[in-house]
Amino acid sequence: MLSNLSNRAGARAVLVWDAPTRLFHWLLVALIAISWTTGSLGNDWLRYHFWSGYAILTLVLFRIVWGVIGGTHARFANFVRGIPSALHHARELLRPGPTSDVGHNAVGGWMVVMLLLVLLVQTTTGLFADDDIVTTGPLGDLVSSSTRARLTTLHKYNFELIQILAGLHILAVLAFLVVKRQNLIGAMISGRKRGLAPSVGDAARAHPALAAAALLGAAAVVAGIVNLGPYLAR
Repeated sequence: MLSNLSNRAGARAVLVWDAPTRLFHWLLVALIAISWTTGSLGNDWLRYHFWSGYAILTLVLFRIVWGVIGGTHARFANFVRGIPSALHHARELLRPGPTSDVGHNAVGGWMVVMLLLVLLVQTTTGLFADDDIVTTGPLGDLVSSSTRARLTTLHKYNFELIQILAGLHILAVLAFLVVKRQNLIGAMISGRKRGLAPSVGDAARAHPALAAAALLGAAAVVAGIVNLGPYLAR
């Protein structure tokens, strides 16, 4: 049913989202859900909460790098635009029919940037967080107890901001599905979007080795931070 909403006569599907971008998106969704659940349960579940946080930080660092070297529509230069472009897109949303954007539109592009920033804040503060019982982040001992308490508070309130942004993102996707008849959910699964102009061709080819190198590099950075922190605190 969802795919039928965007399957119009003569519509053609082209590859827009490369595989690393799609994997990043869905892994991030799963990990945020895991972090939320394990953080709420507390106690022994906090171990998994930290592991999930490390994985999220790895993904965020990867996405920042991929925003420079990734497929065409994964690059920040392709979708981070100025206020005039955002206003133009906002006016386009009020008109019937699908939008003309191939990748992220100007408003959606800034949403991506905001989500990456708040996730970076969340995972960074989590490295210093303290539950005031037995669990402290791997960098917690590098700062004073008062600083650790402030960072823990920021960590808690920042997650509420993440929830708000995630909710707005979901509402926008549903609005596009119902109002604009564009299935963004299916596009982020298959990588392909329908109804694009005939002149638009596949532009999301990404080299797997390049993506793997970026991911391994991000994982190495996070592993270094997590494992070296306790030694620096001695």
